[in-house]
Amino acid sequence: MLWTFVPVAVLVTLTPGPATAMVIRSSMTGGVRAALMTVAGNSAGVLVWALLSVLGISALIAASEIAYTVLKVVGAGVLVVLGVQTILRTRRGRDAPPPKPVRARHALRDGFVSAVSNPKLSVFFIALFPQFVTPGSSVLAASVAMALIIVACDVLWFSTIAFAVSRAKETFMRSRAARWLERTTGAVLIALGVRVALQPR
Repeated sequence: MLWTFVPVAVLVTLTPGPATAMVIRSSMTGGVRAALMTVAGNSAGVLVWALLSVLGISALIAASEIAYTVLKVVGAGVLVVLGVQTILRTRRGRDAPPPKPVRARHALRDGFVSAVSNPKLSVFFIALFPQFVTPGSSVLAASVAMALIIVACDVLWFSTIAFAVSRAKETFMRSRAARWLERTTGAVLIALGVRVALQPR
């Protein structure tokens, strides 16, 4: 049954969302290394939700209105703060030195926090994973296997985005277009944060 999950994992990965915006942000502000660390952090967050779904904790979060709302607000806040920080980085004079690149450990943290604080992942694992678990098989093994499939797809796709965005930025590093692209990325993060905050369950 796991092979039937691969197309689903690919579709989930290709669908734009907070993770995509986070990788683009890291590529713009820290280069390929920072972006890959963001991918690693996001992948760790996906694995955490997979394990929590097996333990039933994500089911409790999905069932609890208060817990779900708190997680949603935290996730929205993380995206908005990162978006504002990204925009503020561009508020410099043309002759000002370029801002310091995002450190790898900060990119790793941001990717992890954005994934763990995404309430939709808890619902995703509860609603989707059981459909691909063969009766009588180990739920833990199946859940981890499906999470690893998602992680593999994420790493391939997001790494491609990271290299493409980093190369594009190097082409017009100090140009006005680069600043506008970075501001657009920040605005997208803020918009995603607002959408998460206002999105119904």
